[in-house]
Amino acid sequence: MLRVYSMAQTEKKGGLLRKSSASKKPLKEKVVLMYDEIFTTEDPSKCNPRFWEELFLMKVNLEYLEGKLEALDGEELMKIKDNVNCLFQHCIQALGEEHPIRVVNALQTLCALIRGVHQKNKSTSGFDIINMLVGFDKAELCMKNLMESLDSLLCAEGSESLKSLCLKLLLCLVTVTDNISQNTILEYVMINSIFEAILQILSSPLSRREHGYDAVVLLALLVNYRKYESVNPYIVKLSIVDDEPTLNGMGLVIAQALSEYNRQYKDKEEEHQSGFFSALTNMVGSMFIADADEKISVQTNEAILLALYEAVHLNRNFITVLAQSHPEMGLMTTPTSPVPTTPVTPLGTTPPSSDVISSAELPLDADVQTSNLLITFLKYSSIVMQDTKDEHRLHSGKLCLIILTCIAEDQYANAFLHDDNMNFRVNLHRMPMRHRKKAADKNLPCRPLVCAVLDLMVEFIVTHMMKEFPMDLYVRCIQIVHKLLCYQKKCRVRLHYTWRELWSGTLGTTGLNTLINLLKFLMSNETVLLAKHNIFTLALMVVNLFNMFITYGDTFLPTPSSYDELYYEIIRMHQNFDNLYSMVLRLSTNAGQWKEPASKVTHALVNIRAIINHFNPKIESYAAVNHISQLSEDQVLEVVRSNYDTLTLKLQDGLDQYERYSEQHKEAAFFKELVRSISINVRKNLAFNTLSQELLLKEFSTIS
Repeated sequence: MLRVYSMAQTEKKGGLLRKSSASKKPLKEKVVLMYDEIFTTEDPSKCNPRFWEELFLMKVNLEYLEGKLEALDGEELMKIKDNVNCLFQHCIQALGEEHPIRVVNALQTLCALIRGVHQKNKSTSGFDIINMLVGFDKAELCMKNLMESLDSLLCAEGSESLKSLCLKLLLCLVTVTDNISQNTILEYVMINSIFEAILQILSSPLSRREHGYDAVVLLALLVNYRKYESVNPYIVKLSIVDDEPTLNGMGLVIAQALSEYNRQYKDKEEEHQSGFFSALTNMVGSMFIADADEKISVQTNEAILLALYEAVHLNRNFITVLAQSHPEMGLMTTPTSPVPTTPVTPLGTTPPSSDVISSAELPLDADVQTSNLLITFLKYSSIVMQDTKDEHRLHSGKLCLIILTCIAEDQYANAFLHDDNMNFRVNLHRMPMRHRKKAADKNLPCRPLVCAVLDLMVEFIVTHMMKEFPMDLYVRCIQIVHKLLCYQKKCRVRLHYTWRELWSGTLGTTGLNTLINLLKFLMSNETVLLAKHNIFTLALMVVNLFNMFITYGDTFLPTPSSYDELYYEIIRMHQNFDNLYSMVLRLSTNAGQWKEPASKVTHALVNIRAIINHFNPKIESYAAVNHISQLSEDQVLEVVRSNYDTLTLKLQDGLDQYERYSEQHKEAAFFKELVRSISINVRKNLAFNTLSQELLLKEFSTIS
């Protein structure tokens, strides 16, 4: 049988062998001749009873088979429907064969069949894909047999090449349509679940290293099949997984993919800085730095980010995985692993080839930075959130903020975020700006992880005040900060964070603009922004953050002096609050569309205005009595401390309350488009012919 099989080894385009001489016509290889027999109305096994047996010994010609299917119109395809059904059914039968070569060829043929028939379905109306592939009368049984065979192959201890092809076939099944919820064939994948097989891959170090990436992406896509329309068994099952090795395995796959993205970005950044352009920039000056760095781009990985989101959103047990410590993946030494028999096809980014070593093998090197999935994710977020002008990065940035929103609402996540005994150095990527120097990595302090989350929010606020204002992302940033403050107030956590960076950016190197200057930006660009956005929603959220500090700051600010500094910043920047009040008062007294939202901001400013109106006359009086033209910060603070007693503030309700995140009601459209984009990208990057026949024959050397 191998002799017959080897006759079909020669690779060629369109199924033609090379001419042996100029006078002879090119000969078609045997597998192509057999395909041609299938594309007739006659049963190919009539003349050759061993037709199907021989077919699966031949090396599959994916290009020819798919092209042949796509070349037919709907009517022609219906004429050969019986033969297509027969081919599909024999492929499923071949999956149960003992000879792995037959199984491999059956898997690749199924991929070509599904893709080819679906390509026809896109342009032909009234054409039923399930009927064309398998026939209505046999669909349920055939698809059950197919899914059971794939499940068995994925769970078996056999060939890694077969497992790889099984996953690629499943990814092909899921992504043949842009909108996976319109892919009716997935009903059979729902009924005949392969969820446990996916979990088994993730829980086994060897399988995870070889196939973890494809398994995680497949799971993320299956979870999104008609998730709002019916009960999706993959959602139900994912939400109750509590097996620690499995959840950790999933976390490791996600962490490795995000780490790989971070590494690629860092490599490009270093290459960029050491290149000719960088030398030229140093010569000319720093005026082009920002423009140059904007060109540093690595393809974002929405598929793996979607998997992280679904795990965080659906499974509360996964929250513990976020804090699971491991060595920094870019710095750790991993044992040399054998080259996989089948190269893993990248889906958006190339997954790392080595798994994370077990805790028993952790290096005892003090210089190796300990990391975890959350840190890796925060670094990833700091990169993709830099440039929101690119659509993919905008979607990635939004998804990062949605994930952080889910984390900020979780009680357990907040517990480890604020844990003083879990301190890390988190080197976030920061957008190059002319007025600040790049911070040295070695100067980063070890702090609770919530500080890195707050730094990321501050960094975004500072760097995105621009003409194409990303209002939605700003709202999400402020909401995340608010939810973290609510936890701190509730649990009386006194976080040692430089809050003045958030209030006004006067300390540190975060830049010249934060919350107060965000308000200034909104006022300065009122006309332009109001044409596109309701800026009062964001302004109200910012003002209420200040109200949160004013009303409850004594319960969570680290020291009494921090509370004094809050008042100092409000007084120092009072002109911005005065201008904001004038703007919202003007709009709230007019009968326009902004009357109601502007009125809410007017009412929210009551305590801030009370502070300004109470302390400003006293500061002026102190300066006059002491004949000082300009008071120092200490002198102003002295006035503030001595006049708290006479300050009257109104108690504002609901400052420590928030509306919890809801995907179905507010984010359904976003996720529908995101999953569509991921489906297209996965389909584009899938490759089924990466296995050379030589490697397969070597792996399956036991074949008789």
